[in-house]
Amino acid sequence: MRAQGVETPNFWDQRQRIAAPDLSGRARIRFLTAVDFPPFNFLDGQGRLAGLNVDLARAICEELEATAICQIEAKPFGELTDALARGDGEAVAAGLGITADSRARFTFTHPFFRFPARFVVRRDARIDEPLRSGLDGIEIGVVGASAHEAMLRSFFPKAKPVEFDTRDNALEAVKAGRVRAVFGDGVGLSFWLSSDDAGECCAFAGGPYLSDRYLGEGLAIAVKPEDGELAAAFDYALGKIVESGRMSELLLRYFPVSAF
Repeated sequence: MRAQGVETPNFWDQRQRIAAPDLSGRARIRFLTAVDFPPFNFLDGQGRLAGLNVDLARAICEELEATAICQIEAKPFGELTDALARGDGEAVAAGLGITADSRARFTFTHPFFRFPARFVVRRDARIDEPLRSGLDGIEIGVVGASAHEAMLRSFFPKAKPVEFDTRDNALEAVKAGRVRAVFGDGVGLSFWLSSDDAGECCAFAGGPYLSDRYLGEGLAIAVKPEDGELAAAFDYALGKIVESGRMSELLLRYFPVSAF
């Protein structure tokens, strides 16, 4: 999906048909979030809750015509799951990982965002595409012993991984021309590309590359296991938000350089 010339993803199957929910019996819907995961949830310059998760929660409440009963409360990330389990809130919108353990404890909406892996290259040293067949013997910087290293070796077996201890060191290497590219988290790399550190040296090449096995299932909203009705209501609202183009607007707000 494109908006204003910028690529934005759509992880929602528009063929899904979810019945409009009835929330008339609910007194309130409390979203729990954290403040340490920008641009998804953080405190802005005025100390107010902000971020993609926060604005998405507000959009969901508006779509469900439930703004009057919606609240958004911030807690330390490590306290969120216990707070949800004991009933201090009805939902967690804070990047809670979707794992076998968390699925046993909570019910999740369909993912509304997935983390892409991307290649970054110097603008004056582009790599031939398609990358799957154009990386034979090419040195690619990657953080050693990371999910992205494992993904690089699996997806691009002809490439020559060069391991670094930190992402910053890998990026310095590509800037200096010591490696042809860096492979890593597209979200973090998107912000680096627009930073002073990058100095407009580089750009994305190929991709995005997605993998449940290496990068997880993405971001979703968690509710208590017995509250599948609320998860279904959120899914209904998420579908409407994607269909209207509002999701693209939110992504463009928080990602000046698209990770996709």
